[in-house]
Order: sequence, then C-alpha cells, then structure tokens
Amino acid sequence: MKICRRAARAARAASAILLLALGLSLSGIGCGKHDGGSGNAGSGSAGGKGGGNASASLRGDSLSTMTIVVCGDTAGWIVPCGCTAGQSGGLLRRASYVEQLRAAAPLGLFDAGGAAGANASQYEKLKFRAICQGEVKMGVLAHNLGRSELALGPGTVRAIAEETGVPFVSTNTADRDGQPLASRTLVVGPPAWPIGVLGVASPQYATEEISVADARESVLRYLPELQQKCRTVLVLAYLPEVELQALAESLPEVDLVLGGPTNQSIAPRSSGPTTWGSSTSKGKFLLQLRGAVVERRAVWSGQIVEMDERFADHPDQRANLTAFYRRLEELDLPAGDSGFAPRLPSELPMDFRVAGTTSCAPCHGEIVDEWRQSAHAHAWQTLLDKQSAVDPYCQHCHTTAYGLPSGFLNRASGSDRLDVGCESCHGPSAAHLRDSRLRTPYDAADRCRQCHDQENSPAFDYNGYWARIAHGAAARSCASKLQAGD
Repeated sequence: MKICRRAARAARAASAILLLALGLSLSGIGCGKHDGGSGNAGSGSAGGKGGGNASASLRGDSLSTMTIVVCGDTAGWIVPCGCTAGQSGGLLRRASYVEQLRAAAPLGLFDAGGAAGANASQYEKLKFRAICQGEVKMGVLAHNLGRSELALGPGTVRAIAEETGVPFVSTNTADRDGQPLASRTLVVGPPAWPIGVLGVASPQYATEEISVADARESVLRYLPELQQKCRTVLVLAYLPEVELQALAESLPEVDLVLGGPTNQSIAPRSSGPTTWGSSTSKGKFLLQLRGAVVERRAVWSGQIVEMDERFADHPDQRANLTAFYRRLEELDLPAGDSGFAPRLPSELPMDFRVAGTTSCAPCHGEIVDEWRQSAHAHAWQTLLDKQSAVDPYCQHCHTTAYGLPSGFLNRASGSDRLDVGCESCHGPSAAHLRDSRLRTPYDAADRCRQCHDQENSPAFDYNGYWARIAHGAAARSCASKLQAGD
C-alpha cells in the first residue's frame, strides 16, 4: 500500500510539472463538463491532501484556506426534526450557518445524499423538490444521489433537476437503458481551488429501474481526468459505515470521501492520505472541514456541527418553506397521496369504518366531556397556531383515524374528523356502534407510540402521559396506580 501511495504522489507531481511546462493554468477551471454532464460554478470550497495537491501548491495565486460543509440524510426534514421545542436540523438553520461561514472564507456546500423522504408518495416528491430549491438558494455545488433519491425513480430525479437547477451528481448509477441519471462528475469551486466531485451510492440501493455499479471501480474510471484539472478530488459517498471506510482506505488517490448514512455522524478522520467522515441523522448534524495550505500542501481538519437553536431561521429559507406550504394548501393532498395512511387489506368488513367522536357521546357522554378538556381535543388548533395545518405529516397525528375508512381524508372533506378523537386510539367503531358487544378493534395503549415517538415526544413516558388523558372512573383509577408505581 505504501508503494502505491508513493507512486500516486509521484504521478501527480509529474503531472503538475508537465502542466506548468505546457503553460496551462488552473485559473480558468471553475466549472466544466464531464461525461456529458454539466459542472456548476459558484463560491465553492475544496482541498487536497498529500501529493494530491502538488499541482495546485505550485501556483502563487492559489487560495490558502477553504471551507467545505457537507450535509447528509436530510430525509425530507425541511424544518427541524420533530414538532417539540429544542429539536435540531432544518434548512432554515442550515442556511444561516452556511452564510456565517461564507462571510469568513471561501466555502463549498455539498449534499452527500438521502435528502428525500422515506417513500415515493406525491407529498414526499413535493417536499424533496422544495428541499432542492432551498439548497439551490444556499448555493449547493453538488448533490449526490442517495437511497431515497434513487427510490423516486429516474423520471422524478431528472424532472426535479430540470425544474430546480439542483446540481445532481451520480457516478455509479444508470437507468434501464444504461443512461446516467445525472452528471457523472462535476468540477466546481473558485478558479484558484477547483474541486472535482464524484458521487456514489451503495449497490444495495439499486432498484428495478436503476442499476448501481461498484463504487471504487466507478471512481477510478473518472478519477484521472479530474486529477489533471482539479486541486482537490471529493467523493460524496452514500454508503453504510463499513463500506464508507473501506472506500476511503482503498482510494489513496482521493483527497476527501464524505458521506453517510452511518449510525452516527463521523467527524473527519484520516485513512492514509485520505480524509473521510459522514453527516447523517436527518440533517441534524453537518460536517465542516477546513483546508489549509501547510508547506505547500493542503491539510484538512474538521468537526461535526449540530444545527440547533444557536442558528436563526434564514429569511430565504423561510420564504421557501412558505411557498411549499402554499403549494400544499392548494393541492390539499388526500391521505392516500401522503405516504402516512396505514396499509390495509384489500378486503375489509363493511363496518370497519370510522363513526366519529360525536357518535360515542350517547353512551359515553361523561367520557366524551372529559376528552373535550384534554389536549387531544385541541390537537388541530396546535397546527393552526404553528401554521402547519396544511402539512400531511402533521395532519396524520392531529386528526382522527387519518387515512382509515371514513376517517380524515383531507381538509376539504375532514372537518368532522379534526383533533385526536376516540377512534384515533380505539380504532374504527362503526361495528361497536351497531353492536356494543363487539369491542373496538385497537388496544388504546398500543397506539401512543404511533405519534409520541422519539422525534415528536422525546420525553414521552407512558405512565405520566396516560394520566393526562385518562377518562372514565376505571381509567382514572388505573392511571393513579401507574403513577404511584403500584
């Protein structure tokens, strides 16, 4: 391995000397086209390590420092992850953070992939489009196609690129006809520090429509061209941790291998001459790297930065979010187009349908009165107060029986299914209404975690929360015992 690294450094140095002898200048290389793909110029960032910076280090007018920021696994979270206070993430904070760094030094923003949501519903496609628009406003230089982007299919990926101008890059993917989904490589950044960018995904993320080739072989195929033209070569790699580290260790010719998804974000570290790390966890944590020229070579260091409340909402991203909500308001997507409606068998009993909370009152009047005093009975108002009532992600936990037969469908047809009513926890009750000897289908205690999960209720404690909504004498008695630890 040491012999290979020495050979790689020697080859780069020889190439640099040859370029100078021919009178070629890197100053004109700020963007370019490779393999039929277009590059994007902008206020970028880059750097190289070891011998990989030999050509650029010989230039007298090169930049001495550069900052790179990489986000990954945004997973559709255009706003901070979760609906409680103190949550991290979101494009609004990310933009303010990037703006602060950009004011201090040249900067390049990159997305390692995984920015789309968990399914290919119409809702998630709309949100991913809004995320890409937000990234373009931030000046993203390259966005790698990860698992969630590939799951949307070639048509959607290409359409969103066309509509938003987001600079997708994908070196090792192709459609059924063998055509690339995006640019195979990009050359971006300021002329004094051009960055060659490749983007790879793990072969395990291939779909029926998209093939994914070996990451290392794909990088090596396009690497020589980038080495001749760029001061730094960056691989955006949407790979599990084991594959990510193995790729970094197998590519001493590459300066940076940055990606995800990993179990946790990984601060920049070195494997030989290559620096690697990952940004993950729904856009809550970003990779920040700084390249500095030390003894005519770029040396990289960096850290993980949490997108928490230290960073204010950026006005451009607030406007982008408002436009996204306006579009959702216009469409008023039915539950079936959101990806959040429960999957049901094709054949259901005729009376497996929602009857509505008011139908419970004739027999359970006292309990319904108690429910009306609970937070569940005012769940919809919470969305109105936060101006997020048009968002299906929020609707599915703030309405009654979202997407179930006769449950909440959308705002236009669901005015009597607002708030977290009886059947959100007890299940569709038309059969019970017809024959009270038939029990409601759900065990209410099992339903809490459907919405009170780690992201939306990080402090959730069943005993404490149950006491807040216990209704009826028997339930109140049980809740008191639970709280007492009996």
